[in-house]
Amino acid sequence: MSEHEKIAVLSNEVEARLIDAILDEQKIPHFVYSYHDLAWDGMFQVSRGWGHVEAPIEYREEIMAMLAELRQPAEPEDNFSDLSDEDAAE
Repeated sequence: MSEHEKIAVLSNEVEARLIDAILDEQKIPHFVYSYHDLAWDGMFQVSRGWGHVEAPIEYREEIMAMLAELRQPAEPEDNFSDLSDEDAAE
């Protein structure tokens, strides 16, 4: 079994849950760690990020590609593209 290494810092809990689910689905061995500390009430998450994902180094490229795709802003839907100029004027 390969040794796990820190692959990437995660921005928030939503990102952490999404990447965890994707990696589970792809059967990629990993751990997701939160930087939240009860004693400091999550103070370190502000400066260090929400947490990080660890996995075997051979999965680094694949995980980074998945994270890059997750972090892409959503394309806005153009609901009016199929309307003609006459329909839009009404």
